[in-house]
Amino acid sequence: MLIFRVLYIVCEITCVTNAAKILGIFHLPSYSHYQLGEVLLKELASRGHDVTVITPMEEKQKIKNIRTIYVDNAMDVLKESKLDAFTLADESAITSIFQVAKSITPLIENTLNHTNVQKLIKSKEKFDLVILERLINEAFHGFCFHFEAHCIISSPIPPSLTANTQMGIFIPPSYLPEMHTRFSSKMNFFERLYNGIVHVISTLVFHFQILPAQNELMHKYFPAVPHLTDVFYNVSLTLFNSHISTSTPIPVLPNMIDIGGYHIKPVKALPPDLQEYLDNAKEGVAFFSMGSYLRSQDLSDNRREAILKTFAALNVKVLWKWENESLPGQPPNVKIIKWVPQNDVLAHPNIKLFITHGGLLSTLEAIYHGVPVVGIPIYGDQYLNMRIVEENNHGITVGLSDLTGDQLPKAINAVLQDPKYLDNARSRSNILRDNPQNPLEKAIFWIEYVLRHNGAHHLKTAALNLRWYQHFLLDVVAFFAVLVTAPILICYVTYKTRRSSRKNYTIKEKEE
Repeated sequence: MLIFRVLYIVCEITCVTNAAKILGIFHLPSYSHYQLGEVLLKELASRGHDVTVITPMEEKQKIKNIRTIYVDNAMDVLKESKLDAFTLADESAITSIFQVAKSITPLIENTLNHTNVQKLIKSKEKFDLVILERLINEAFHGFCFHFEAHCIISSPIPPSLTANTQMGIFIPPSYLPEMHTRFSSKMNFFERLYNGIVHVISTLVFHFQILPAQNELMHKYFPAVPHLTDVFYNVSLTLFNSHISTSTPIPVLPNMIDIGGYHIKPVKALPPDLQEYLDNAKEGVAFFSMGSYLRSQDLSDNRREAILKTFAALNVKVLWKWENESLPGQPPNVKIIKWVPQNDVLAHPNIKLFITHGGLLSTLEAIYHGVPVVGIPIYGDQYLNMRIVEENNHGITVGLSDLTGDQLPKAINAVLQDPKYLDNARSRSNILRDNPQNPLEKAIFWIEYVLRHNGAHHLKTAALNLRWYQHFLLDVVAFFAVLVTAPILICYVTYKTRRSSRKNYTIKEKEE
């Protein structure tokens, strides 16, 4: 017994010694985004780290080792931006880029300017590590410099233009689609042409609009911080909420870590009434949810009526996450519920279909539990997620503008009746589950790896030390171009000069 006590004391001392002060910043007033941060930070806190989190999501219960810096007015600021996600579905890729950037910036400044956050900034606290969620919030890199802390990025989506630029890797737009283009990696000529144009425009917008605006914002609240370009690339590593089961293979660097599915928790018991409803649905249940941010009650009347008409004709029950007390025109086979424990519902064996907006968390959960999907993507990465789902044949996409036609009933019936969708969903589930390490444990390992190795700068690519023209060898190309063309140009000029001289000499002879 004595040896166990000694080991316990040694373990306790080691844990305390290795404990770090960590600041997490998850600024979006969205439960799904906060959920990604919450899972990480809770696990870090359970391992003895001292965690502080800046968030607009109010804590439901006090958690040991976690202090919350509450930004209470973030949702009001987001509403003032009048960004309607449903209208983005009808916008072009380029328009969407500008609209999202315009709406997010006030949210960033509100976070920086909030009284609670200002108290933290003006305090003399020090942190060992800052974990930032990435979404047009480059100004938050000021926290890392201000607190003299290492920086880790938590990306809610797979590698993208911003992430690749920040980490120092270039992935050609020939097979990496821009998020807003709604393409997959398998593009035809015209799609590659359009994707290339959007890539160039996105790059220009990022470097000449977003970064300067974020730099100005950063210096407003962190005046001592160097230029944003000097701190933006000082990132130890990025944790991507992606997995090969939901994305396509691309080259990555050692400090680009996939942890997709880490938010998925062990299945819990359902509320008794919901459990009974699903147990008794022997014919099966189609589960419909638009996620935590989008609200299906905001669908237009004609789209809602078209959905209800489709549901009424199904020979399965429908569980609909509906935010109001009542649903006009609700058919007998449709049950509405304000909030659904989505992961636990998808795990029920009687769930035959998941009708979703195609958000990455929802897509991952559907794949994890082997449930085929019908996707109604609205904005952002949802289109890309659903394109990959379609390519892997475990779901079908229906456009928001097509809900009033016959595409929704056709898609639902096809997925319910054709066994290939269920088989492929289960196959994808096996891929997602087949990992050498639990994704949450993997995330924590790499976070603590950065702490153990003083920022883990040895993982960074030398490309970060190069200018853009050096990165693409344009200076070398220019050198060879000069090397080849210079002799030709010299010969040409010499020839023209001598020829001109001869002409002048001939003319003079004739004149004489």
